[in-house]
This record gives sequence, C-alpha cells and structure tokens, in this order.
Amino acid sequence: MRQIAGDVGVQAGALYNYIPDKQTLLFNLMRDHMEEVLEAWDAEPRPENDPLAELEAFARFHVRFHLERREAVFIAYMELRNLEADNLSDILALRKAYETALIDILVRAKDAGLIATSNPKVAAFAVIAMLTGVQTWFRDAGGLSREAVEDIYWEMTLGAVGKVD
Repeated sequence: MRQIAGDVGVQAGALYNYIPDKQTLLFNLMRDHMEEVLEAWDAEPRPENDPLAELEAFARFHVRFHLERREAVFIAYMELRNLEADNLSDILALRKAYETALIDILVRAKDAGLIATSNPKVAAFAVIAMLTGVQTWFRDAGGLSREAVEDIYWEMTLGAVGKVD
C-alpha cells in the first residue's frame, strides 16, 4: 500500500480513506477486470447462427482485449491464490460466466459437426489459457503486428478444437 501511495503521490494512510485493506483492493481490481471483459464481450459484434465465425470472433476479441490490459490480466489470473474464500467465490463466478460463453460456442460448433473436440468444456479452458498467454510475450515493437498475432492465435484455436474440414 505504501508503494501505491507513493506512486500516486499521497500518504499511505490516505489510501485507507478509499480502500479499507489490501484484500479489498485486490478483489476490486479483479472484479473490475472480469466485469469489464464480460461487458466488452457482450458488446462485441459477432455473427449469429455460425458457431465457427463466433469462435473466431471470441478468439480475436480475447487476444485484443488482453493485449490492451496487460497489468489487469496479470493480476486477474495470477493473484487468485491471494483472495479470501468469499472473494474468490465471487471472482470464480465471473470467470465461469466468461468460460461458459466459450463453452456454449464450442458445444454449438460440435453439434454442427464443425469441430471434433471430445470435451468442449476442457477445450474452452485450454483455449482461454492459450489466448490469455499472448499478453506475456507480445510486444508492439516486436516483429509481428497485433493483427498477425490474432491470425496466428485463431489458427491455433482451430487446431486446439479439432476443426473438421
């Protein structure tokens, strides 16, 4: 808390006027991130009645969203272990809502014979983990554009779910 206070130019005690403790700060950061990703996905334009196109929209959205929020993503995915039980339960419920959006897409794609994954739920977890990983290595100054990375991750998503030709 002292470091945060120093970074924003206030005394550490002043932070406690707004945030009662570190747990609340961590929970609020994680909750805000998960609510933002859910709201952004809900607002994302995507095709209807075409689960493969919707899967592509999801993959590309996830990569774009996470590249724009590296710090929030790191906290949201790496600090779960530091949440108290009630707070963890709330964050996991938000994560489940996001995961369910992808699971639903994969189930529709499987039912339409477009993908061959034997377990859409496990495939969704794997795809989300893979897509989220982009924020750990991608840099704008590197040799790939964001659009090229989206294309590569879309190709890998198809491989991960067993696209049927």
